[in-house]
Amino acid sequence: MELFLATPRGFCAGVVRAIEIVERALDLYGTPIYVKHEIVHNKYVVNDLAKKGAITLKDINEAPIGATVIFSAHGSPPKDYEIAKLKKLKIIDATCPLVTKVHNEAKKYSDKKIILIGHKGHQEVIGTTGQADMHIYDDRENNSLPVYDSDEELVVLSQTTFFSGRYK
Repeated sequence: MELFLATPRGFCAGVVRAIEIVERALDLYGTPIYVKHEIVHNKYVVNDLAKKGAITLKDINEAPIGATVIFSAHGSPPKDYEIAKLKKLKIIDATCPLVTKVHNEAKKYSDKKIILIGHKGHQEVIGTTGQADMHIYDDRENNSLPVYDSDEELVVLSQTTFFSGRYK
């Protein structure tokens, strides 16, 4: 049997960047370093970083006052940044640049009707919906889109891990 390895394979640039940010923070600031949500969706990476001193938080409120906190590659809603400032946390933002681009688009078009194609409850979607009011279309659910006037401007955004050719 022949085995063919797909190319490219491995982590995307945003994931590599986020992992490097955690490792650099551990080197610079020592332990513990707190990470808001799992830095990436890979339990082996998360466990390895935990052994080095990175503590994963489910909620920003769990961080001790004045601690160093890294926001994961998935991004976070503005309220997390506000809480971090109130708690005097040192914030290191490891949000993937592509996710940041989607957040910026959501803010830019916040005066329009926005539809976000993504998985409800996914950290990236939580971060994006915190930027502006929008409707989430989750293709795992049997849901439909709201009815919009034909003359209304619509903006469609997508979770960055989705294949754009999947929707028309």
